Amino acid sequence: MKYIKIAFSTLFLLLLTNCKQEKKEEIKDKNIIEAILNNPSSYYYIDMKNYPVSNSNLPIGVFDSGTGGLTVLKAIVNYDENKNTTHEKGSDGTIDFDKESFIYLGDQANMPYGNYSKENKVDLLKEHIVKDAQFLMNNKYYSDANDVTVNLDKQPVKALVIACNTATAYGKEYIEEFLKQANSNLKVIGVIDAGVRGTLASIEKNEDAIIGVLATAGTVASKGYHNTILKMKDKLGYTGVIEVFSQGGVGIAEAVDEDPNYFDKNLKKPRESYKGPGLDNDVQIDKTLFDVYNFDFSDSKMLCDSEKQDDCSILQINDAKNYVRYHLVTLLEQIRLSGTKNKLKSLILGCTHYPYMTDEISEILTELYNYKGKDGGYLYRNFMVENIQLIDPAVDTAKELYEYLNEEKLFNLNGDIKNSEFYISIPNTENENVKIDSLGRFPYEYKYGRNAHEIQEYVKVVPFSRSNISYDILTRFQKQIPYVYQLMSTFNHRSEKTKHLKENEKI
Repeated sequence: MKYIKIAFSTLFLLLLTNCKQEKKEEIKDKNIIEAILNNPSSYYYIDMKNYPVSNSNLPIGVFDSGTGGLTVLKAIVNYDENKNTTHEKGSDGTIDFDKESFIYLGDQANMPYGNYSKENKVDLLKEHIVKDAQFLMNNKYYSDANDVTVNLDKQPVKALVIACNTATAYGKEYIEEFLKQANSNLKVIGVIDAGVRGTLASIEKNEDAIIGVLATAGTVASKGYHNTILKMKDKLGYTGVIEVFSQGGVGIAEAVDEDPNYFDKNLKKPRESYKGPGLDNDVQIDKTLFDVYNFDFSDSKMLCDSEKQDDCSILQINDAKNYVRYHLVTLLEQIRLSGTKNKLKSLILGCTHYPYMTDEISEILTELYNYKGKDGGYLYRNFMVENIQLIDPAVDTAKELYEYLNEEKLFNLNGDIKNSEFYISIPNTENENVKIDSLGRFPYEYKYGRNAHEIQEYVKVVPFSRSNISYDILTRFQKQIPYVYQLMSTFNHRSEKTKHLKENEKI
């Protein structure tokens, strides 16, 4: 009888265990949107029925795949095109968003977004993008990498700005689909439409012209700019012949954000993990164009397996400006070989990291305009104007945001821009599925080897600090986006959310 009872108890426990597993499978989220909307037990759940979307006192959310989107935030926080008291057109010496606060997120752990399409992981990319929106809309964040208890005192946002071209191309409609399912009218603004409007404004309506697009490989593959230019051209009544030539700037954004697969200032020779252009890579450096590229080989800015540059069998770019050189030459070669009779007049900086390189881009374009081939003739001058206009979509994004807040009467009348907050994603080492390398980052194979619909916390989102942003990057911020840098510093020194930081960790 005793053994029968034991057997029965064992059978009961097995059945109970199976029931729990089946129940767990029943509530398992099929995708991130389902987790956000329908699973109160999910980390990502938001009570959308009670979301305060019309609260004008809320901050504005801005996100990017890394720190490049700070160039968009720079344009927004420095925007002064209207009178603050009447909202009439015209600068009044006071920035238009002076009483607005912002929450910025850089998904640094999962960047670069531009490579997901190449690795056939667009579904995973869209999942990351919706998680970015979810973070800004929700109240959760971690204090630092070692924090195991999530904080719940972050405000939601009253509008979303996608300060990333790739995220706009692949994720804007996906976010809007999620918001539609949630019956929410939260505004989503993306940089692509804004950038195209700014570009067309620089061209006469009956003018023939070439528009160049320098963007991430993912943005180029999406044809987001190409299709939007042609659609908006017809919509706005442009009658001239407008050609669009696009170049995927593999490595530029990554070098700016110091991704070790593309840039490592400590290297002296080539490495196996390199993912940028090379002599035998998918993105190929053409040896016949060496004179045109005019690469800078000093200080290991190019890595060669030979002491003589001409004898390299392995050649790797290891400098942001050299990446720009490679891609501008490749773009101009693409135009030259097309046989077009039109001229390149505008170049869209279709990645938010590229405005950091504006001076270098202008310098190299001038150099290429004046470049003479072996026959003594100008190689590119026939199809490019001398002063190509560089289009930064950020300014038009700021304009669209202003017009939306004004139209919906959502301006904060009593806020303070100095209450802005800055967050960055880092690998979540509490998740046993997560893999990191010696630098504490996701290895390339793991980053792009993950699958969508395996809903889990790959990252922790924590405040900006010197613990998660390098000295070199912060120095660039201080020089190129000084007011944004000042707001970061204020966040580190004044906010309750960063009071745990040591003095040497504060920006």
